[in-house]
Amino acid sequence: MLSSKASCNSHGEDSSYFLGWQLYDNNPFHGVVNPTGIIQMELAENQLSFDLVESWLWKNLDAMGLKKDGESVFREALFQDYHGLPAFKKELVEYMAKIRGNKVTFDPNNLVLAAGATSANETLIFCLVDPGQAILLPTPYYPGFNRDLKWRTGVEIVPVHCWSSNGFRITMSALEDAYQSAQTLNLKVKGVLITNPSNRLGTTMTREERSHLITFAIAKNIHIISDEVFAGTVFDSPGFISIMEAAMDRSLENENPGLWNRIHIVYSLSKDLGLPEFRVGMIYSNNETVVSAATRMSSFGLVSSQTQYLLSNMLANKKFTSKYMKENQKRLKRKKEMLVSGLRTSGMECLKSNAGLFCWVDMRHLLSSNTFEAETKLWKTILCEVGLNMTAGESCHCSEPGWLRVCFANMSQATLQIAMRRLRDFAER
Repeated sequence: MLSSKASCNSHGEDSSYFLGWQLYDNNPFHGVVNPTGIIQMELAENQLSFDLVESWLWKNLDAMGLKKDGESVFREALFQDYHGLPAFKKELVEYMAKIRGNKVTFDPNNLVLAAGATSANETLIFCLVDPGQAILLPTPYYPGFNRDLKWRTGVEIVPVHCWSSNGFRITMSALEDAYQSAQTLNLKVKGVLITNPSNRLGTTMTREERSHLITFAIAKNIHIISDEVFAGTVFDSPGFISIMEAAMDRSLENENPGLWNRIHIVYSLSKDLGLPEFRVGMIYSNNETVVSAATRMSSFGLVSSQTQYLLSNMLANKKFTSKYMKENQKRLKRKKEMLVSGLRTSGMECLKSNAGLFCWVDMRHLLSSNTFEAETKLWKTILCEVGLNMTAGESCHCSEPGWLRVCFANMSQATLQIAMRRLRDFAER
């Protein structure tokens, strides 16, 4: 006998997003061992600048070995407190400000550490929304949000439908429609969660979108959660503007302190520094009650003190972080241009983007009909016959069939060229 939580399927892992992973795991591509295997183009992992991190690690063996000036700090690093190491939190908020052009400053006392953005998002939902209440989420969105935001919290997700006609931008009418849909379902809306830069589109929010979001949150008296895990991946104009900077521009702290205390940021080092398995995530909030509650909840997903010690040393090296940010953005832009060029050779176009580790690809012309059934058939063909694991738009709750997400930062140039050759051969057939 199992609990209803264990036996239900609200985790969302029965979608094509996770099915693609399973098939890839059974037949992964390898240039020598398995050259006909499936190439993973669903993994939004930044592997382009591993060498920069590895170089720093080799030059700073004391930090890796839990030493300072040659002396062991092993006992100091054994200290575990759910508030986090002060030195690490100080360096972390400075790094967050640096990524945002130092246009906004962050108080380390308002920061809560968590074991990755997944844990941070769930913890924040636990703090803001009761079971049976709702959060609004613009489409297309990360399929894992069904698990992260819904599964254990009992919260409902109401999609804010966005469309290709305006580049999938968030409009006031789309927000209002989603709010009305929630009311029709007798769901109380507690907030809206956005990813900026977009986790699916690779775009940064426009000034108009930010204005719509803030105006809407004021009118409905709801929270804004801004997931900004891709903030450091912006490689082209327009630049990235954090929700906190937008709030400061509107003077919300003085003119609308209510909303100022209902704005929360989720961030991690997984994408920007390419450290997903270090499991370093965080919540930033100006709301003391949220910070206090989230800190207590963080006991269920702490960041190890050893990891904090190592990364506090890395982030304290301002010369390294400056070099990394600049070089990483340059590499991302170059790799993205390679993907876009290869797709065009196959007769495919992408949504114009300036950030992220992926492109949102228009394959509507390859559908046998304008339906999600046709999209699923196309996705399965590309996965099983072409050997490329991409993300189907339907799994991202896209409002239109025919859009797929394709990642580019998790593979070598040679592997990307092979993937583009396979796709070109498929398109010609």
